[in-house]
Amino acid sequence: MSDPIRVLIVDDSAVVRQALTAILSADPAIEVMATAPDPLIAADKISKERPDVITLDVEMPRMDGLSFLKQIMATEPIPVVMCSSLTEKGAEVTMKALQYGAVEIINKPRMGARQFLEDSHVQICDAVKAAARARVRRLSTLINEPAPKLTADVMLSQPKSTENFQTTEKIIALGASTGGTEALRIFLQELPYDAPGIVIVQHMPQHFTAAFAKRLNGICRIEIKEAADGDTVIPGRALIAPGNLHMMLKRSGTRYYVQIKDGPLVCRHRPSVDVLFRSVARYAGLNATGIIMTGMGDDGARGMLEMKNNGAVNLAQDEDSCVVFGMPQEAIKLGGVQKVISLDKLAEEAMRLYRSTS
Repeated sequence: MSDPIRVLIVDDSAVVRQALTAILSADPAIEVMATAPDPLIAADKISKERPDVITLDVEMPRMDGLSFLKQIMATEPIPVVMCSSLTEKGAEVTMKALQYGAVEIINKPRMGARQFLEDSHVQICDAVKAAARARVRRLSTLINEPAPKLTADVMLSQPKSTENFQTTEKIIALGASTGGTEALRIFLQELPYDAPGIVIVQHMPQHFTAAFAKRLNGICRIEIKEAADGDTVIPGRALIAPGNLHMMLKRSGTRYYVQIKDGPLVCRHRPSVDVLFRSVARYAGLNATGIIMTGMGDDGARGMLEMKNNGAVNLAQDEDSCVVFGMPQEAIKLGGVQKVISLDKLAEEAMRLYRSTS
C-alpha cells in the first residue's frame, strides 16, 4: 500500500481548518500532517517537515496567501491547492495564483456549511490527489481513482452514427483540468482572429470561470467569454463552461449554440468534459475537432471516442508538456485520439485541420 499524501492546511479560520481536516482525513489516501493559521507558522512547519501538498487560503494575517505562494514557488516548489471564497475579488486573486504556480482551486467552506461537506468532499480530495501528481515536484506516490462514477448517460443519450451533419461551420471542442488554465492561455493566445468557434470545459469552481474568461479575453485575439445559456458558437469566439454547470452543444439548422444546465456530477465533475464531448459528437460530428489537455482522471476519454466514431479528428496534448498526463493518456488508451502533439503546436495543428476542411 502506498504512503498517504501528506497535507499541510494553511488558513486563518479555525472552522475551515477543522472542516478541511475532517474532509481530507476521511480519505485513506490522504493524511493531514499539520495545520497553520498563517503563512509564517506554516513556513516554520515546512522547514521541519515537508508536506506533499499545501492547501492555502488567499486572505490571511501577517502574509497573504499569494505572497506566500510566490515565496514557495521561488524557493523549493511544493504543489499548492488554493482555497478561495466565492467572490469576484477572490476569483481574480486566484487567477493570479494559478499564474504563479498553484495547480488546483477549491471553494472555501463556510461556518455551518454541512451541505458543502456532503457535496464537495470528493472534489476536494481529488484536487489534493491531482496536486500530488502535478509536475511541480518529483512524486513517489501514485493515487488510485475512487469509484463509482456517473457517465454522460445521466445528461444525454449516446449519439447515433447516422446523425445529419450537413453544415459549413466547423468547431473546436476542448477539455482540460489540472494545469489547464495555463495550457488554455498558451493555446488560445496563438489562435488568429478567424479561428473557428470553440467550446471549452475547464474543471474550475463556480464564479472562477468568469474571472478566467475575462482575463483571457484581454490577452487573446479572439473573444473569450463565460458561456450563457443560448450563446451562439461563432468563428472568433470561445465559450467557457461556467463552473458547477454542465455545458452541451446544441444545433438549430446550421446554427450551433450551447445549453447550460444543472445536473449530477459526471466523472466526478460539473462541468464535465464527457458531457460536452458527447453533445459535440451528436450535433457536430465530422465538423468538429476535439482537443484533450492536461488533467487528472479520465473525464473526456469516452466522449472523445464518441466524437471520433462520428467523424471528428481529435488531438491530445503530449505527456512532456502536461502538468498531469491523466486525461490525455486515458483518451489515447481508449482509442479516441488520432494525433498526440505538444502544447506549443496544438493551435497550429488545430488551425491546419480547420483550413484543410473549410
